[in-house]
Amino acid sequence: MTLLDNDHFLVELNKFFQNSRLDGPKSVSITMKKYNGRTKPLPRNSADLHKIPQEHLCLFRAKLGNDKISTVVHAKEVNKFQLAYAAVLKSNMDSLKKREKEKKPRSSKTTAQ
Repeated sequence: MTLLDNDHFLVELNKFFQNSRLDGPKSVSITMKKYNGRTKPLPRNSADLHKIPQEHLCLFRAKLGNDKISTVVHAKEVNKFQLAYAAVLKSNMDSLKKREKEKKPRSSKTTAQ
C-alpha cells in the first residue's frame, strides 16, 4: 500500500475511477477511519494504552484490483480535503445506474356493508 500526500491521493483516486470505467466492471472501494498515528499495536501491559493523541488524524484508503493507495488527513486540513474529495466523487458518479423500485400490487378496496 502506498502512502501519499493528500493532493497526490486525490489525483490517483481520479485515475482509479477512470481506469475502472475503461477496464470494465471493476469497482473502486474507499474506506475511511480514525487513525492514531501508530503503525504497530501496543502491548497489553503498556502504560501508554489510554493516552489521548495530541492531534486527531483520519486514514483514507482506496483500492482498485490489486492497486492500493492511502493518505492521512490531519485535523487542520479536513475542510480543504473534504471539498476536494467531494469534487472528485461528484465528477466520477456520472455512470451510476438508477435504482429500480419494486412495484407493489394495488389492493382493491371493497366495502362490505
